[in-house]
Amino acid sequence: MIRLIDDETRQAYARDGAVVVRQAFDAEHVRWATEAIDANLAALSPRAKRASADDDAPFIEDFCNWQRLPAMERFIRNSPAAQIAAELSNSDQIRLYHDHVLVKEPGTRQRTPWHQDQPYYNVDGRQNASMWFPVDPVPKESSLQIVAGSHRGPWYMPRTFLDAQAKWFPEGSLADLPDFEGDIERDADSWRILSWELKPGDAIFFNMLSVHGAAGVAGPGRRRVLSVRFLGDDMVHAPRRWTTSPPFPGLEAELPDGVEMDHPLFPVLWKR
Repeated sequence: MIRLIDDETRQAYARDGAVVVRQAFDAEHVRWATEAIDANLAALSPRAKRASADDDAPFIEDFCNWQRLPAMERFIRNSPAAQIAAELSNSDQIRLYHDHVLVKEPGTRQRTPWHQDQPYYNVDGRQNASMWFPVDPVPKESSLQIVAGSHRGPWYMPRTFLDAQAKWFPEGSLADLPDFEGDIERDADSWRILSWELKPGDAIFFNMLSVHGAAGVAGPGRRRVLSVRFLGDDMVHAPRRWTTSPPFPGLEAELPDGVEMDHPLFPVLWKR
């Protein structure tokens, strides 16, 4: 097996919960991802939502479309993304969890608020990776931001992005997110924020518990991102009493609590 990630990058992922991977994807992979995003935008699923206000430019999200969009499946199965996720998460096997398209059109003011992904999900475990793969150039000021080391916990309260409602865990059952900007303003060393300028072919990989967010898109360019979530060796089903985001209706009747995500919705993409 030819390794795609060096030891320094693997160690940084374990330490910080996020790394940038430069140019592991070639022009064909970028073209596949672009076709997948554009196909998704042309035929949004019932899960799609607008995550910006009506008086703002569109910020569109959609989830779980790989089974109906051949371009999406081609990228997920045939790009090096799953192997990179395996090497970063120190896993012998990688399953797909879900795809997630995020598009901010030029002039979008809406910030993606600070949050962790895993509290929205129906999985538990630590060996995982989410890939944030833009097909447009992204300046640092519009790029993903990650709080280094936050993947070690604790879990913070997941809330809706526009109105900050607690729709997943009961109010008060998890701590609210710290005021990262306020803390940094008072003490520049209180938190270490990771962010990178990206070119097509670059990708950010981060742990599902890493606190992250992103600014709007102030310039004239679009910010089209294909994000793919990967499950490594220790990831198991964790049914919730509420609807997860994204939802997997009926899955709790097919997969018991605590078992591997062995189901057609979550195919094995890579094995060592």
